[in-house]
Amino acid sequence: MSVIRLLVLGAVRRHGRAHGYQVRNDLEFWGAHEWSHAKPGSIYHALKQMAAQGLLRAHETAPSTAGGPPRTEYEVTDRGTAEYLGLLRAALTAHDQKPDVLSAALGLMVDLPREEVLALLERRVRAIAEWRASVTEYYAPEEGPGQFGHIGEIMNYWVCSADAGAEWTRGLIERLRAGAYVFEGEGRPFLGILGEDEPNPYATGEPHPGDTR
Repeated sequence: MSVIRLLVLGAVRRHGRAHGYQVRNDLEFWGAHEWSHAKPGSIYHALKQMAAQGLLRAHETAPSTAGGPPRTEYEVTDRGTAEYLGLLRAALTAHDQKPDVLSAALGLMVDLPREEVLALLERRVRAIAEWRASVTEYYAPEEGPGQFGHIGEIMNYWVCSADAGAEWTRGLIERLRAGAYVFEGEGRPFLGILGEDEPNPYATGEPHPGDTR
């Protein structure tokens, strides 16, 4: 799964229209550069690539009144919205991906209706249980990892990870059922985006040629 595509589409969609530096700034505000590969180069490449694929619509803008260069602003097309929501749904259910996939999905899940998110998370729990069952077909956790020598630690790790993942997901489901957060169709959700001139306390400050485009 492309976490960059998911994050970039989500950031642009939150603004309605956004230029590349706004997208970069938002993703750094979310800390995505720390827990994913959302670096400036990959962000700007994703914007151009998805515009070429018809997922984003590019708009050339006039130079700013302050004398800044013209920028390209992007907005999500209908195809882009379908791609984005499909990636988001897959990320919420996929239990066998890197942590950045779930992290991105959690930051964007409010773009879906609450009941749909609950159903997707229930599916995640079932998928984790099925994966755990496939491991315990040949590994008995109650006998400890030593039954296969030190290699048994691998299966023990898998089982413990499955148990922890299922427990965490069930906890999230309980919080959402109790009314936590504002989801699609319930009002205005928390967007977590920055205004045009709003300072970003988490910005890396590292310049990139794409910042002014």
